[in-house]
Amino acid sequence: MTGTATTAGVRATARIGARGDGRGGTCLPVLRGEGPLAPRRTRGRGDEAHVLLVGAMGGPLGGDRFAVEAHVAEGAGLRVGSAAATIALPGQAKGAAARYDVRLTVADGGELHWLPEQLISARGSDLYVTTRAELAPAARLVLREEQVLGRAGEEPGRLTSRLTVRIAGRTVLDQELSCGPGAPGGWDGPAVLGGHRAVGQLVVVRPEFATAPVVPRMLGEGAAVVPLAGPAALVTAVAPDARLLRALLDRGLAELG
Repeated sequence: MTGTATTAGVRATARIGARGDGRGGTCLPVLRGEGPLAPRRTRGRGDEAHVLLVGAMGGPLGGDRFAVEAHVAEGAGLRVGSAAATIALPGQAKGAAARYDVRLTVADGGELHWLPEQLISARGSDLYVTTRAELAPAARLVLREEQVLGRAGEEPGRLTSRLTVRIAGRTVLDQELSCGPGAPGGWDGPAVLGGHRAVGQLVVVRPEFATAPVVPRMLGEGAAVVPLAGPAALVTAVAPDARLLRALLDRGLAELG
């Protein structure tokens, strides 16, 4: 399918639907994309289906509107990654912001690993990203977000990201961070990024956390793990670059089992 191009930018949506195949595995009855968003099934492992999001074009550019929707049905397992980093770039229309919306739903007994590569905010870009996960009470989730402010030796663009996680209709996490030119004062100060240029979050939702809550602790300099008000935990990290950020988040995931 092709996306819709307008003078204000490109509109494109990718949709992924996973359900049990009746043989102990996971099938993908819904797997389609538009324009720059191309989901591709890759070799899975065990009962889990694997999908890569392949960028067929650059961007998002200023004025673009991208969306990705993924649904995991009861008993299904899905792992979604991306073939490369996403780079937010300035568009032709001066002052036009881009938007990237991710919507995830997981049913009871379903498990989703949402593990895209980094989002890089290039100089002159303006991007608003929202990620919203709706989980049933016995759903499982591993969700990683990584943002890098500027390419090597480059000042960042404007990047605002909002992450919301709801379990059984109850909000357990709702946070927003805005960085770069025009962002509220203090975003680069010691209370937020402290001069670092890479920031990330890792959310892990597991029903067993309800009876064995995660203990809050530091994960070395620049990272911490905290329990959420539900069967979930959050790892937050800042680092000088993407490589060190990934190492901190990987360590957090390993410690959460």
